[in-house]
Amino acid sequence: MQRRHDIDALRVIAFSLLILYHAAMVYVADWDFHIKSTHTFEWLQYPMIALNRWRMPLLFMISGIALGLAGIESRRWRFAGARSLRLLLPLLFGMLVVVAFQAYCEGRANGHLSPGLWQFLTSYWQVHPWPEGSFSGWQFGITWNHLWYLAYLLPYTLLLLALVPLLQRVAGRLAQPRHPRVTASLLLALPIIWLLVVRLWVAPHYPETHALFGDWTVHAESLPLFLFGYVLSRNAGFWTWAQRIRGWTLAVALLAITVELGLRWLSRNPPSGEMPEWLFQIPWYTVERCARVTYTWMALLALFGWGRALLDRPFRWLPYCSEAVFSWYILHQTLIVALAYWLIPLHLGAAVEAMLVVGGTIAGCLLLHECLIRRIAWLRPLFGLKLEPKRLPAPDAQPLAG
Repeated sequence: MQRRHDIDALRVIAFSLLILYHAAMVYVADWDFHIKSTHTFEWLQYPMIALNRWRMPLLFMISGIALGLAGIESRRWRFAGARSLRLLLPLLFGMLVVVAFQAYCEGRANGHLSPGLWQFLTSYWQVHPWPEGSFSGWQFGITWNHLWYLAYLLPYTLLLLALVPLLQRVAGRLAQPRHPRVTASLLLALPIIWLLVVRLWVAPHYPETHALFGDWTVHAESLPLFLFGYVLSRNAGFWTWAQRIRGWTLAVALLAITVELGLRWLSRNPPSGEMPEWLFQIPWYTVERCARVTYTWMALLALFGWGRALLDRPFRWLPYCSEAVFSWYILHQTLIVALAYWLIPLHLGAAVEAMLVVGGTIAGCLLLHECLIRRIAWLRPLFGLKLEPKRLPAPDAQPLAG
């Protein structure tokens, strides 16, 4: 099967945006994060919301698409063992080693931990409950922080493998629809309707926790998108359709996020003076939720359509970045938290501090991946890489054909 360079590129881009997103979490006002700068800005909430609405849905859909393109149907149980190991090793290593540094920096910054990294680590590795508020996940004694995606991806993958016969039948019907226009309309409407159900009826009762168990809002949103990605992965008609309507879906997405952000701004800055009575009869919360879920799905369709049009080609950087993205994902937030912890007390100013946090994170990910992770055989599986080091091109080298 031909390599889908656009899916690889979208995956790299989506994970790369996590660096900017999590770095911005240090500076966005009124949003909790493991460490906060003395410089925070309310305006950052608006671009963060625009990115937040599709970044994780995109990653879960791409993960499902990747399984569909991998052709796992004839080897799904063998694949289940290999995938479980490839996800569990980085998750456990990340929790015990990489994320541990985040917990220490967070606890030191909020004044709940005494100095001494080694003393903290030896206690952290005993996995016992900590004093309240020590760090995110203190009640469990250990935390996975940003690695929650790996913890969710494992059971989702095993469930998908069990449902392969059913999903294949659904994929076959979508690939050869009796009424193409009706099918296209359903592809536009049904995901929006489902996401609206999640936001209106599930989310109010089950706040997002990223704790896996009981996190019904995240499961209700992410798992169907993951399975749907698998179903659509080899549907040539869907990808042609998404590419054909990419201008329309982008326009609708921009309109929807404008409505959502506009309503959020008005809720914080209500107009002065007396308002017409009929304005108070409009269910603005429902309107905002409708705009939110419409933006999510239209943005995903636009990304897939524009990605197919612009990114489905063998870029020189893509093979290297496709392998590096997993280790960068594991490392990036720990570097952000550690750098912010060291830099915030220096009072360098918002711009200088933020540039050093972002630049230092990128440099740290690059150096650790290039100089250690990809070159040391026993480190590779701990960061999600295959055990045998491959002869990968350098960032500026031309990859071999095929």
